[in-house]
Amino acid sequence: MFGNKRGGEGDCNKRETRGKREKCSSSKSSNTAASSSSSDSNSDTKNMTRSRRLSDKSGDTVGDTDINSVFSIGRITRGQMNRLKQISSESLNFELSGSVRLKNSKKSVAAGSSIDQTRKFVMKRKHELDSEKSPEKKACKSTHGRSIVATRTAILPLASPVQHKAVTRNTSTRRARLASDGSNSDAPPVESHGMITAPTTPTKVNQTPPGNNEWLQRFLQWNARDKIQVLENLIGVCQPHEVRHMLEVIEPQFQRDFISLLPKELALYVLSFLQPQDLLIAAQTCKFWRILSEDNLMWREKCLEEGISEPYMTKIMRNNWKSKRSVGCGSTWKASFLRHARIEANWRSGNTKTPKLLKGHDDHVITCLQFNGSRIVSGSDDNTLKVWSAISGKCLRTLTGHTGGVWASQMRKNLIISGSTDRTLKIWNADTGLCVHTLYGHTSTVRCLALHDNIVVSGSRDATLRAWNIDTGECTHCLVGHMAAVRCVCYDGERVVSGAYDYMVKVWDPETEECLHTLQGHTNRVYSLQFDGHYVVSGSLDTSIKVWEIERGTCLHTLMGHQSLTSGMELRDNILVSGNADSTVKVWDILTGECLKTLEGSNKHHSAVTCLQFYGKFVITSSDDGTVKLWDVKTGKVVRDLVTLDSRGSGGVVWRIRASQTKLVCAVGSRNGTEETKLLVLDFDSDPK
Repeated sequence: MFGNKRGGEGDCNKRETRGKREKCSSSKSSNTAASSSSSDSNSDTKNMTRSRRLSDKSGDTVGDTDINSVFSIGRITRGQMNRLKQISSESLNFELSGSVRLKNSKKSVAAGSSIDQTRKFVMKRKHELDSEKSPEKKACKSTHGRSIVATRTAILPLASPVQHKAVTRNTSTRRARLASDGSNSDAPPVESHGMITAPTTPTKVNQTPPGNNEWLQRFLQWNARDKIQVLENLIGVCQPHEVRHMLEVIEPQFQRDFISLLPKELALYVLSFLQPQDLLIAAQTCKFWRILSEDNLMWREKCLEEGISEPYMTKIMRNNWKSKRSVGCGSTWKASFLRHARIEANWRSGNTKTPKLLKGHDDHVITCLQFNGSRIVSGSDDNTLKVWSAISGKCLRTLTGHTGGVWASQMRKNLIISGSTDRTLKIWNADTGLCVHTLYGHTSTVRCLALHDNIVVSGSRDATLRAWNIDTGECTHCLVGHMAAVRCVCYDGERVVSGAYDYMVKVWDPETEECLHTLQGHTNRVYSLQFDGHYVVSGSLDTSIKVWEIERGTCLHTLMGHQSLTSGMELRDNILVSGNADSTVKVWDILTGECLKTLEGSNKHHSAVTCLQFYGKFVITSSDDGTVKLWDVKTGKVVRDLVTLDSRGSGGVVWRIRASQTKLVCAVGSRNGTEETKLLVLDFDSDPK
């Protein structure tokens, strides 16, 4: 029993002990729960405090340090740096809500999880702000028809100042959040699998960067030099695509049609400084430029500068004018310039029609030649003159009546004046071939003639000069004073200038028959004269050429350089061209006495120069060597041979030449019968007849 009692007490003790244990266990459980709750509360408080510290530190110190360091190494631009600073400062406003979300979470996180959640929230807020300001690009579709989610990457500051992390966020999540907030009512709905369809491309709104106006105001306050320096520095730091954009903006500013923006008078004034060739190019620019470039007065000035004195009307212009249509008429002066340019090209290149052969005078010498554009008159030592058509090449008439060889001739309109060795002058009607007047008075051969209006002055080997009225056939004046045969004479309507074999040049007043000046200086016979109203130029067998001033009768210059007789001269605007028996041609300035050019070279004449014509830019010379050459006055070189006789070098001679703008007439023959006497007519006209 004793044992049972002890056993009962033991059981009781056991039950009591078990109860105490259960009570202690429940107490411990309650204490543990309380401590766990307290621990959770303390953990939340610590996390909030740590999050606040990290946010303050990240926004105030660490963030600025990290962003500046990233900018300094060139990872981001200044605009991105300013934007990240703004985002970091805005994260403080959302700290509390982030802590609450972390508190409501049922998961236990480590001390660093609060920082990660805060960073993610900041990134989410940054994307929300970006989506409000800049439109999202349209997502591309994959080959399977599923949308490929576009991503954006941003650089955020971390706790460490040297660590940076690229955070990627789905466009679909951001668009769904914006749709739930109501900030973007047009956003597409979110699909069940979390993907969205490709949105339409929104219209981009240009926004002026902040501080742009302040920068421009500051830029405008600088001087020109500083502005250029700043622009150079700006271009130096720009990317290639930015420089390309500048070029696209700036280049059109230098492509403005300033001519069209100017008033017509100013535009014409600007165009007047262009050369004719440049005006022709400008006319091809546009319709307005073509209208300006067709100005008739402007082209008139250009033509006068080129020595073109008459306008020209093409066949189309004539037809339009007859039908009273103004369209297509154009400028007559421009047409004249273009025609002259084509003719000049024909002279230079040899693009001519087949020369016409005018045969006559048998084997006699052609002593004189006249040409007025449509009619040719040739005089010969066979006592006759022949009238030819320059168009058809036919001999229209043969003028017979002289009893001696014809050595001088002149022509005006339809009247022809001839002087002969029979000591008479005859006046012919070229249309009928009849002799109108026979002028008697000279006692020897009539060697030279000068015609002005209806007065012709004749010089004779009887050492006298006579003035005749060709309308009445009356001898009005007789000029006596020379001691030998008069070889050459000039007459301008007021003064008569004569050169003779007595080595003298005389200046006469034909009205009073008085000799005003006797110009002495030559030491041999005077063979040629030129007179322009102010200056007299005389060529002599003494190889010299003298320039005289007519008012005072003084010698201004003696032009030396030729080696023989000066056989022919032409004077145009103070420029003298002289041909000599020494086979050379020289160009002189009579005001300075300087020899400008000597026309010679490997292609020069090989015999005496018989005749020359100074026409525009060219000099045309004939020679005893049987050639006719074209020279460029500016370069002094031969352009080409216009005529080359088959009998050159064996007796073929070109005696006389006469030229117009479009035609050249050459009197050809020989002294030994090797070349048939004839006239060659070369046509350089560019317009078809």
